[in-house]
Amino acid sequence: MYAVIKTGGKQYRVAHGDKLRVEKLPGNVGDAITFDQVLMLGGETLKLGKPLVGGAKVEAKIVGQGLGKKLVVFKFRRRKNYRRKNGHRQPFTALEITNIVG
Repeated sequence: MYAVIKTGGKQYRVAHGDKLRVEKLPGNVGDAITFDQVLMLGGETLKLGKPLVGGAKVEAKIVGQGLGKKLVVFKFRRRKNYRRKNGHRQPFTALEITNIVG
């Protein structure tokens, strides 16, 4: 069985035991999180939500909190002596899917 959930403005297709990185969520390592915004449930039968599937939940465990790889943001205007160099590391939460209730 799999589900499509919505979190952090993005949609993810998840199944039991999957590990994924999502936008930063509050909580500590080992905490349990429940996602109520389930857009679709798949498996033997397909359940589509309009827009959400009623009564469906996806339970997950926080495996880690961290920062992504460093991105270099470089702004440049030719012939104007304008250069700006900046770095950015996007925070994320690593999850492991423990249960899909549908």
